[in-house]
Amino acid sequence: MSAPQGGEEPRVVIRDKRRIDPTSGARPTGRGEQMSEHETPVATQPAATQDGDLAGQLAERTEDLQRVTAEYANYRRRVDRDRSLVVDQAAERFAAQLFPIVDDIERARDHGDLTGAFKVVADRILGLLDGLGVTAFGQAGDPFDPALHEAVMHDTSAEVAVPTASTVLRQGFRRGDRVLRTAMVAVTDPEAPAPVEAPATDEPGASAAD
Repeated sequence: MSAPQGGEEPRVVIRDKRRIDPTSGARPTGRGEQMSEHETPVATQPAATQDGDLAGQLAERTEDLQRVTAEYANYRRRVDRDRSLVVDQAAERFAAQLFPIVDDIERARDHGDLTGAFKVVADRILGLLDGLGVTAFGQAGDPFDPALHEAVMHDTSAEVAVPTASTVLRQGFRRGDRVLRTAMVAVTDPEAPAPVEAPATDEPGASAAD
């Protein structure tokens, strides 16, 4: 190597082949080298903790879904019950308006006037009640039931053993187990039985043996 001319000192060039980050100007830490004092190690969350958080979130979302599903099912049951109640009430109100007409039909039947076109109309009206599930009840000879019968007359007879609806003055109607109108009847009660005589007793002081 030849000495520089003019007495100048030779320049010393140091080449650092390690790459420098063009943005931050920091040198990356190589294998086996210590980290710079300005670099902070990145903390990593353990896998077990991450799995626990995911499981907790999944359980919370599942609980929310079950609660919403139960609330919706209860809502649907309430809506169906209310809709059924409205339908039943409408059917019963409509049937109640037909009861006086049915009473006239039955009176015409008893007098033999239910014939011709009147009979056709009567059959259609009775068919409406059948379509609504309304049935008539109350026949002579039925045992008297205060829940089904309205007693307007009373008499007694030895031919009955229990209070009996001897005459039906007006039919009753019911829809399923619900009574829409009680039957108006005359009730025959059994005659009061004769009082039972008390058995005779021995006189005081009488000997049991002769």
